[in-house]
Order: sequence, then structure tokens, then C-alpha cells
Amino acid sequence: MTQKDYKNHSAHPGQEDKKIEKVKDLQRQCDEYLAGWQRAKADLSNYKKDEFKRLEEVAKFANTEILMDLIRVVDSFELGILALEKASPVRSDSTESKQVEKGIHLIKSQLENVMKKYGLERIEAKEGDNFDPAFHEAITSVEGNDKNDGKIAEEVETGYALNERVLRASKVKVYKSKK
Repeated sequence: MTQKDYKNHSAHPGQEDKKIEKVKDLQRQCDEYLAGWQRAKADLSNYKKDEFKRLEEVAKFANTEILMDLIRVVDSFELGILALEKASPVRSDSTESKQVEKGIHLIKSQLENVMKKYGLERIEAKEGDNFDPAFHEAITSVEGNDKNDGKIAEEVETGYALNERVLRASKVKVYKSKK
């Protein structure tokens, strides 16, 4: 420092402190803005991740209405197959009859494959399985015993789940013991 600088410096000692305080204040503001920007950046990143997950979930279940319509078509095919099986003693065993029956089974199988491709699965409900209200709807009870009380007696209508979410519960008859 020159003597002149020293005189100017010593003549205004409070001014230097004010400048240092101003720099410190600006540094604090800068740090606050940086921290705020970093939080905002992290919030945006988290928002994007959450939104991506939400959109994935929406996409998983976007076809629900169409798949419910397909379920009704498969139900109709199953009724048609049952009618064919009941009529089998009456119908002729001609090659044409067998081809028609085979064709119906093939179409039903193709429909089930399409449904499976989009995440639709049958809910299994066989006689003797435990009744689970999350997957089964009891429509009636039938007489049972202590061993089969509360177990499925018969599946009346097949249930379906889409990506592990129940779309339609299996309608079942449940054994009820006479206690």
C-alpha cells in the first residue's frame, strides 16, 4: 500500500467493513439462490419420475373397456361350446361338425391369447379352493361339511384380472356346513 492509499484507507475505516459485509450478504444470497435452484431441480426431477409412473399406470389400464367387451365375447363362446357339448349325442359325427367345433375352440383360444397379450389373466376358481373375497364373489351357498366349509363348490362365471388388478371377480358357489 502506498502512503496515499493508507491515508484513504484509514480515513474511511467503516467503508471497508461495509464492503466486506456487502460481499458476505451477496454471497449468502447467492448460496440461497443456488440452494433454491437445486431444490427446484430435484423437485422437477421427482415430479417427472412420478408423472412417468402415473402415465405407465394409466397405460396399463387404458384398454380396460375393450378388454371387458372381449371378456363378454369369450363368455358367449363358452356358452356356445357348452351348448355344442350338450347337443353332441344328437348331432352327427361328420367331419364338418368336428371342424366347426374345432374352429370355435380355435377362435376362443385366439381371443384368450389376445387378452393375455394385453395383461388380462383368468382368475382360477376350482372346487375345493379357498374362497377369497378379493378374487371371488359368492353368489350362493351349497350344503357342505366341516372340511369344505367356506371353500369353493363351483365356479359359475370366470373372473379376470388386468395386470394383477381384479376387473371381474369370479362368481362362485361356496360350501356352507350345517352347524
